[in-house]
Amino acid sequence: MSEYLALPLAALPFPNIDPVIVQLGPLAIHWYGLGYIVGILFAWWYAKRLVSDTRLWPNGTLPMKPEDLDDFIVWAAIGVVLGGRTGYILFYDLGRYISNPLDILAVWQGGMSFHGGLLGVTLAMFLFARKRGIHVWSLIDVVAAGVPVGLGLVRLANFINSELWGRVTDVPWAIEFPTGGPFLRHPSQIYEALLEGLVLFLVLRFLTHSRLRLKTPRFVAGAFICGYGLSRIFVEFFREPDQQIGYLLGGWLTMGMVLSVPMVLIGVWAMLAAKPAAPIAKPA
Repeated sequence: MSEYLALPLAALPFPNIDPVIVQLGPLAIHWYGLGYIVGILFAWWYAKRLVSDTRLWPNGTLPMKPEDLDDFIVWAAIGVVLGGRTGYILFYDLGRYISNPLDILAVWQGGMSFHGGLLGVTLAMFLFARKRGIHVWSLIDVVAAGVPVGLGLVRLANFINSELWGRVTDVPWAIEFPTGGPFLRHPSQIYEALLEGLVLFLVLRFLTHSRLRLKTPRFVAGAFICGYGLSRIFVEFFREPDQQIGYLLGGWLTMGMVLSVPMVLIGVWAMLAAKPAAPIAKPA
């Protein structure tokens, strides 16, 4: 079926939710920004619960103080925002931002890369762990365990914004997006919210609480990285590639796939290389 052939009315109506939650003069609160804020706060709260549960750690010895995560949340927010924005500019739309450098600051308009955000927050974790004398893989594990919730919320915000929609299709749940032309499209944002958000969170929850994998540093982090990469590669077969990039090869390979393949490999390596931790010294 050609994507240039107009299709009948959408099988499912687009909800037409205002992307702006509330407008207070020049200040606008967007669902997109709220998704990031709630996601970061949830990951912080969840990580504190994980490092407060002695059952999850070798010999019941906690790897860090919950208060350490109170300080790390600022580092995490900076890493996510700077990394995510930088990654999007470099990987997806460099020409536009070279021509319009002031647009770099317009984060509220969207334009964040998960892969860039991952690199940014990973750097923040390494620097923070070194500064506090914390086992870096244990910090990455507890942070990774709660990240899928934020990913799911941001994908739902992408759906509300009518952006990053899917390819043309005739499946019964197809949607005609306001910005997607007169075509029925896969709601690929919902696919990503379910896989990268709900499913990945439940898998990691099973690993941390049923399999007690926090006792094996970097296994949970590896599962997160690999799980996200596999989910993203799968959904890329249904998601329309960014217009300014298009397909990289043969009408199927996308930038999202290219950036996700190394994640899968790194995640598999991390899980295979993970070994049970020696007893952790109690923080002073």
